[in-house]
Amino acid sequence: MSEWSQVARRVRVPLGFAFAILYFWLAHPTWRSLGIGMFLLIPGLWLRALASGHVRKNEALATTGPYAYIRNPLYLGSLLLGIGFALMGRNWWVGLLLVAMFFVIYLPVIRGEEVFLTQKFPEFQAYARQVPRLIPGLRPLPKAEGPGGSFSFDLYAKHREYNALVGVTALVALLIIKMKVWPG
Repeated sequence: MSEWSQVARRVRVPLGFAFAILYFWLAHPTWRSLGIGMFLLIPGLWLRALASGHVRKNEALATTGPYAYIRNPLYLGSLLLGIGFALMGRNWWVGLLLVAMFFVIYLPVIRGEEVFLTQKFPEFQAYARQVPRLIPGLRPLPKAEGPGGSFSFDLYAKHREYNALVGVTALVALLIIKMKVWPG
């Protein structure tokens, strides 16, 4: 794993919180922008939840559920959330910062994780040749196999993915409050 990938991995969560504060300050939501953004928030949350219920971190290579179509469904779900919030906030600076963060922080993290997965799971290279990194394929991985091939609520809870739902709900509520208290 490259040095920047390791740094990016450590700073992505604190940077995300700082970005959320900046986002809230710059956001100019309307009822319409909130509605439009929800069309991406809901699938983003759903994809993250579904993926977290299939992944057994460091135990087995996830190839079932959304992992049969895309290698990084959690990151795609996060990207959908980010784009949804950018649309809700109606601020181009937020959109530009989101794109910059994706390329500077998340792509190196993804590449670093793929190096780790290659070392940990010999079958990862064959999987990576068949399943796209970030844009889902239309056909699932042939004979997607893996331990516990169905969704596990226990894994969802273990990974605390419900925090994404709580965070999204709280930020949407704050946007509604901002819209009512500081219109414009």
